[in-house]
Amino acid sequence: MADEGRRERVGEVEYEHVGAEYLKERELARYAGVMLIWALGVGYVISGEYFSWNFGFDAGGWGGFLIAAILMATMYVAMVLCISEMATSLPHTGGPYAFSRRALGPWGGFATGLGAIIEYVIATATISIAIGFYILALPPFEDAPDIWFLTPLEWISIATYVVFLAINIIGVRETLWTVFFVTVAASLMLIIWGLALIPSWSASGFTDIAVDPDKWGSSEFLPFGIAGILGALPFAIWFYLAIEGTPLASEETREPTRDLPRGTILAMFTLVGFSAIVFFFGGGVSAEGIRASGNPIPEAWRIGHGEDWFFWLVSVVGIMGLIASFHSILFAYSRIIFALSRAGYIPRFLSICGGRKTPIIALVLPAVLAWLMAFTYSRIDEVTAIPNLTQISVFGALVTYVLMMASFIVLRRREPNLPRAYRAPGGVATASIALILAVLAMSAGFFYTAAAQWTIIATIGAILLGLVYFALYSRHRLVAEAPEEEFAVMEAAEAELEEPSPTPRPAPGS
Repeated sequence: MADEGRRERVGEVEYEHVGAEYLKERELARYAGVMLIWALGVGYVISGEYFSWNFGFDAGGWGGFLIAAILMATMYVAMVLCISEMATSLPHTGGPYAFSRRALGPWGGFATGLGAIIEYVIATATISIAIGFYILALPPFEDAPDIWFLTPLEWISIATYVVFLAINIIGVRETLWTVFFVTVAASLMLIIWGLALIPSWSASGFTDIAVDPDKWGSSEFLPFGIAGILGALPFAIWFYLAIEGTPLASEETREPTRDLPRGTILAMFTLVGFSAIVFFFGGGVSAEGIRASGNPIPEAWRIGHGEDWFFWLVSVVGIMGLIASFHSILFAYSRIIFALSRAGYIPRFLSICGGRKTPIIALVLPAVLAWLMAFTYSRIDEVTAIPNLTQISVFGALVTYVLMMASFIVLRRREPNLPRAYRAPGGVATASIALILAVLAMSAGFFYTAAAQWTIIATIGAILLGLVYFALYSRHRLVAEAPEEEFAVMEAAEAELEEPSPTPRPAPGS
């Protein structure tokens, strides 16, 4: 390619033109249809119905958690409708980064990508710990030994990464079908569990959390007062966290403009139903009994029926729910890292694909970092590791949500003629609702615990460090042919052609 190696400046960034070999090393394979996108969307999230959501009762009591859950369901439904529209207009693997890059420029795109990386990578750390808790509750593993210097929780976490990284590396077909089957099994188990709890359900189960008289506005409905609503928001978000990641499969979907919105919206409404099931039936058994449990679904059954055969069945299938999300989110973080790396925002070697057209380095390296986070937080305190890591993941997600909804509004107003195979009902109004609720939720972690506050501050620091890296280094080394960046280079070239040529000065003496 004649332009290979040539550099050009566009605004405040610089692009390098790369050869065909660069993009050939970074090709993905198209495979997914509507049902696999549905499974990916539900799979991203379904672990959130099996663990961590119950800390919403711990933060807000049943009333505070209920209000928080309604607000966050509204936010996610509105957001998913808007994301589905943008995904049909910009069907790139970059997903959230691609949307914000188009609307808000390279700074906004990179900040959105950073938030998504934090969200997904830390989510796998959280889920790996939860998988450990579920497995260690099973009789064969109750007395599991340490291996070398690792506790059972830690070596189970490592084993989980190794197994599902291997499947992700083998190929997208194997990854998506594995996600499909474990997601279907986990979904059916939630429905059966809810139906089985009907005889032991009681409205009094919601009100067994003691009222804190020192909290402003506290009552039986709001045992921790008005602030409890805000404290419960991150755990209400956990019901739906990562559903926005379906556009990351854009370049691996056969017909993205048709299949992505259908699969994503179907997945969203499936998850609203599942969140209603676990809140209603889990809280109706005993909000107090499950509020701090590491495995609340089997715990709700144990409270009413003891550790019978169904308790163990729910525990085993619950592990499948966690595996579905863990496996799916490995896919998600590798694709957002792949897209940012291919475009030059982060080191380019991260986007190199193997023979099966999967980004191996973008899968493995973040997994190592995520496990180190899981190890560190479990060593500090196994009990608080899950809620504290949840706070980091949720805050990273909210950064992404705010920027994506701002991008939707900008694109609707600035590019009304952008091709849109699907249009979100309500348009700018729908995006504005999601944006306002996301901004509200960003403050929520500061109303939970001191440890949560420090994790959020550290997350903000990590994003700022990433932006410093972009300012000093990578904005001078972006890739002109990356799909998410091509439009900016083309617009600059067209603008240059449209500029009138300077009028030549007459030669002296003419």
